[in-house]
Amino acid sequence: MASLFDTLQAGAQRAGVSPRTKESKNWFRKKVNELGDVKPQKLLKDDALDPTSREIAGNMYMYFYDPKHKKTLPYYDRFPLTIMIEPAPGGFYGLNLHYLAPGVRAKFLDALMKTAPKTITDKSRLKLRYDLLQSTKKFKEFEPCFKHYLGNQVKGRMVRVPMTEWEIAIFLPVEQFKKVKKESVWRYSRKQYTGS
Repeated sequence: MASLFDTLQAGAQRAGVSPRTKESKNWFRKKVNELGDVKPQKLLKDDALDPTSREIAGNMYMYFYDPKHKKTLPYYDRFPLTIMIEPAPGGFYGLNLHYLAPGVRAKFLDALMKTAPKTITDKSRLKLRYDLLQSTKKFKEFEPCFKHYLGNQVKGRMVRVPMTEWEIAIFLPVEQFKKVKKESVWRYSRKQYTGS
């Protein structure tokens, strides 16, 4: 199966787009919008992503999730795009970037990438801790994204998104919010991190 990520990366190279620039963000966002419907089930089988049986802090993951307390949650995402922060009781703490609108997501990821290694490879990870996120104004958007995920509520396999693919992954329209529309979630998140 042809990789969606590889196809988009190759297109960006042919267009002369440099990675991790304003131009590349705009280019990937436009191309992803042109894709139309992207199926999460198909995405989990993409050759550019790594199936994994364990989570490692600083990596990004995609997976299906069925919250334990979904009946009492006001809303939740069935297909998180999460940067794992650290282990937590029964699972892990992570930043689900789907809780931010795509433009805000890109800016927040730019701020997070300042903690990335100088040279980015498929194996690169971020060095993030909860206390760092909480104490720095440039990471203010972390609050609505910070979630506790339980390992036994992850349904099926998790896939690791290599850092070289993050710029594409953040724009893929695969969030699956239940109980409210994604635009409402993004509005609620905005109120949370702006305090208004």
